Amino acid sequence: MLRAAGISAGYGGRMIVEDVTIDVAAGEIVALLGHNGAGKSTLLRALFGLLKRTGALTLEGRSLDGLAPRLILAGGLAYVPQERSVFPKLTVAENLRMGAYALDDESVVERRIDAALETFPRLRERLRQLAGTLSGGEQRMLEVARTLLLDPRAIMLDEPSIGLAPKMADTLFATIRALAAQGRAVLLVEQSVKKALACADRAVVMEMGRIVLTDSARALAADDRVAKLYMGAAGRGAARPPA
Repeated sequence: MLRAAGISAGYGGRMIVEDVTIDVAAGEIVALLGHNGAGKSTLLRALFGLLKRTGALTLEGRSLDGLAPRLILAGGLAYVPQERSVFPKLTVAENLRMGAYALDDESVVERRIDAALETFPRLRERLRQLAGTLSGGEQRMLEVARTLLLDPRAIMLDEPSIGLAPKMADTLFATIRALAAQGRAVLLVEQSVKKALACADRAVVMEMGRIVLTDSARALAADDRVAKLYMGAAGRGAARPPA
């Protein structure tokens, strides 16, 4: 479904990501792993048109090359950045409607808001609450819910669990699995390698801007190289994804 081929990008003439190729199928979660500075976030920003890049990007066979971020979003690829992006002085309901800016049919807007709230029932209880007063986890839920208003076929998430309490992070990862179950392709950058491998179907390891390892999440969770490099001495105790 989502295919990035030969992607290179960087800042100020310095290449951070070089010749990266990644495929994510419909209904699949691919975790992008690597140490800080490996180029993971740079890759997501480049794919969403926030950085100049070379290479080809397609979604369901349609090219997204050369498009501005708003057109990439309209084309079916959503991006939830690491930084909080809610409108803090707007209510939850108003934030959700901001995600429907390109929709003219009010019945479609209402139907999609209701579907997003089914996915994130906690937000339904807080529709009149200012987004800036939500907990960090609730704000992250709102960001993801807002992206669903344009019904993206693929979603890129950058460090979704950062700053979240463990229980809230677990809830968020369960929701990410639910999004994939709806047939969406999910590309996930996550600081917790254990949680990423427990959530994902497949994982890709980046070092110095290049892909150095790719395999099923289950296989990488059992790989001594991944355990030693990214999960420390306790790495082999990582939770395994369900069969």
